[in-house]
Amino acid sequence: MKAVRRSGYFGPNAVIPVVFVVMGAVGMNSMHAQVQTNGAAKQEQVTFTKDVAPILQQKCQECHRAGSMAPMSLVTYEETRPWARAMKQRVETRVMPPWHLDKTVGIQHFKNDLSLSDEQIDTIVRWVDAGAPLGNPKDMPPPKVWSNSDGWQLAKQFGEPDLVISSDPYTMPAHGQDVWWKPYTAVPVTEPRWVRAVEIRPATSAGRRIMHHVLARLQQDEPDQRSSLFVGTDTQNDGPGLLMEWAIGKKYDIYRPNTGKLLLPGSHIWWELHLHAVGQEITDHAELAIYLYPKGQEPKYRTYLMAYGANQVDDGPLLDIPPNSIAETEGYHVLRQPARLENFQPHMHLRGKAMSMEAILPDGSTQMLSYVDHFNFNWMTNYIYADDAAPVLPAGTVLHITAWHDNTVNNPNNPDPNQWVGWGDRTVDEMAHAWVNVTFITDDDYQSWLTEQKSKQIASAAVPAPK
Repeated sequence: MKAVRRSGYFGPNAVIPVVFVVMGAVGMNSMHAQVQTNGAAKQEQVTFTKDVAPILQQKCQECHRAGSMAPMSLVTYEETRPWARAMKQRVETRVMPPWHLDKTVGIQHFKNDLSLSDEQIDTIVRWVDAGAPLGNPKDMPPPKVWSNSDGWQLAKQFGEPDLVISSDPYTMPAHGQDVWWKPYTAVPVTEPRWVRAVEIRPATSAGRRIMHHVLARLQQDEPDQRSSLFVGTDTQNDGPGLLMEWAIGKKYDIYRPNTGKLLLPGSHIWWELHLHAVGQEITDHAELAIYLYPKGQEPKYRTYLMAYGANQVDDGPLLDIPPNSIAETEGYHVLRQPARLENFQPHMHLRGKAMSMEAILPDGSTQMLSYVDHFNFNWMTNYIYADDAAPVLPAGTVLHITAWHDNTVNNPNNPDPNQWVGWGDRTVDEMAHAWVNVTFITDDDYQSWLTEQKSKQIASAAVPAPK
């Protein structure tokens, strides 16, 4: 696999200071003595109640609790203790929590960062190595209160959704081939309305077992404004594009302030539910919650969910993955107008290994924006850039998407490394694209942003170094 270790910056002429914390040299004798003196005490100090439980509440229990999607609960000591060694292995290898981004390159500030810090990983490892002690029960933090799993996640922020649209149901037999269910549902709006957030979910917990992904395409009559905004063979972006894509690891999209998507009267949702058999007959449907801006409030920017392919040719998507090989493919997409990228979500199937998104700027310089170096098909994690880290790019920028597929015996998810694999919808076929919410802005907006960034750099440089 080609090494991807490129440094970059997040806007033309921008200089992002990188701060390295360097530990001063310590004499080997004194260090050894300190380890001998403090090591045993530190091991004793790490307990479940004081040290581990807060980490689990912050990073793990959203899934690892009764009634949620994980196979075991990690709420109490009694529930967690049997899984201690497995926890150590999973966090040391960064398999869990599901945050598969390379932390050494590209943007590292996200709104939804699930990853553990090095310190948190070290705490869990030392706890397990010490025998996973309980500690003082009085140190146990109060149980975290979780919202009803049947409720909408965004209701805490926006209240109940303004619209809830359901697909027609489908009964998936206990055994059979994958199914792509594509019903059509009207959107009940009688005047133009702007969307500020969307959320998709299977209607029942049983439905989560059979749904691989759900697409909600927005179908409405309007001029295709995007044709003048970008160049690329993005055949999956018809009309106004996708309202949202759901998969395990992604629940909702929140658009930045003064940004949204437009619903017009007469619009419809064209669903795509990718369903697979799980040994039990299950009937379910998908639900889409839409949160609207108040009537009369019109955001300045319109955002589009794009599928930027790493395998696009003139006739559409193409993949050629020989047996027993690691294949590399790439695609290029030109922005005709300045734009801000809101997120990065790689989409591949069982042979997916890694994907990167790089910006090639008009001056020929490059920025590595994001690199998922250990993609996991079971977690379609969406990496949502923090407001102050989202890349803002000038017109003429080329988005370079590179994907790697591992069709060898070394890939534990590979159903058959002796098979040739091409592009296709089935789980045993492959795909290679990045879902990216793109907000196109004007040239004046871009110049204002550039001026603001330069002012921040000057102000930062004027701050005296601490003594």
